[in-house]
Formats: sequence, C-alpha cells, structure tokens
Amino acid sequence: MPLRHSIPGAAATAALLLAFCVTPAVAGGSRADGGTYYRGIVTAQGGIWLRDQPDRGSRIVGFAAEGDVISIYCKTYGEPALNNPLWYLLTDGTWAWGPARFIANFGESPRWC
Repeated sequence: MPLRHSIPGAAATAALLLAFCVTPAVAGGSRADGGTYYRGIVTAQGGIWLRDQPDRGSRIVGFAAEGDVISIYCKTYGEPALNNPLWYLLTDGTWAWGPARFIANFGESPRWC
C-alpha cells in the first residue's frame, strides 16, 4: 500500500518528513550490542493497539497513534490482520507486537526474529 494514501493530515506528513531526515537510510541504526534496529510509521487511521504476542486476541500492552514513528526490532508471522500475517516486535520501551499491515517501515524490511 502506498504510504501517501495511508497517512492523511499535515501532522502525519511532518512526522514522516522528520523521520526521513533523522533516520539513516539503510536500516535505522545500531544498538550498543552491535545489533540493528529498524524504523517505521503507524499508518492506521486511529492508531493501533500493541500486544504482548503477535495475535489480535493477546493482552493489550500499549497503543501507537497514527503517524507515530516507532523502532522495530524484528518481524515474525502471527495472526493475520487484513490478510497480512506479519507482525513487528517494537522496541519503544514495551517490547510489544504491532501488526505490520498498519506499520510502514523505512528503508529495508526488518530482519526475521
């Protein structure tokens, strides 16, 4: 899905432009232990609930609003969200899972968990 159709409004556009300006083009950055993290932006109108497992029925542990720029650690298969079975493990403090269907990643696709 093209990103421009997923993020309405000036605030989301500004967040996207800011993310591209401060985010390295390749993967997103490096951690102190030598690993890589990736970046993405929430595209779902109204935001997404973050879960403790890659499953829409698992416990809610957080929320990410539309236009939020997030850190992604890796991806895995889980319960499909609108026919997309990929989920991203987010590293924004909670180590929560978000459905990839509603997160547009910057640069290359996140590595597998």
